[in-house]
Amino acid sequence: MNRLPSSVRQYIAAFRMLLVFTVICGIAYPVVMWGVAQAAFKNQADGSLVTYKGQVVGSSLLCQEFVNAKGDPLPQYFQPRPSSATSGDATDYGCDPGFSAAANLSASNSTLVTDVKQLQAQISAFDHVPVSEIPADAVTSSGSGLDPDISPANAAIQVDRVAAARHLPVSEVQQLVSKFTQGRNIGILGEPRVDVLTLNIALDELPGQAQYVSAGAKG
Repeated sequence: MNRLPSSVRQYIAAFRMLLVFTVICGIAYPVVMWGVAQAAFKNQADGSLVTYKGQVVGSSLLCQEFVNAKGDPLPQYFQPRPSSATSGDATDYGCDPGFSAAANLSASNSTLVTDVKQLQAQISAFDHVPVSEIPADAVTSSGSGLDPDISPANAAIQVDRVAAARHLPVSEVQQLVSKFTQGRNIGILGEPRVDVLTLNIALDELPGQAQYVSAGAKG
């Protein structure tokens, strides 16, 4: 080895270091982290999957559309934020994890302004609330287009509609919303939020309310 030129010895040493760090960082470290995650945080490591009647119906980390075959929102379900995560297919109504995307339009963009006004009119008619009560997250998509949560204010304007569609007391639906409202992370990060999928499943789990599979909710 010592008879080799110094430049060659340096290349050999560098290659050895490459192999060592490949094993440590590319194999050993991922395997250890996978093992720790499976042992301590199995649900989160597997995607925070949500089940209903023994079947996986989604993830608490991803939004899901609750629409009929024509893409119309189902009145018996709380609706998520608008989603730009779509393949563009006529039957893909958003919240498609394969096409995470945002609108990327500025607040002054005329297209965004028009879209927001259209959504405000639709929500006002659907939920029977004045436009002034519609929160911003009800008419704008998230950065990923896949956020599973809505604001408590967004949930609040939908309570009466969901209660009427399910023939439930408004107070009972409000109690469920409160139950599934999460606070800020560690008390200071983010905003209070409501996970739409788990809230809707809780509604379906009420006596006489099982509708999820037959309703054709899209995810």
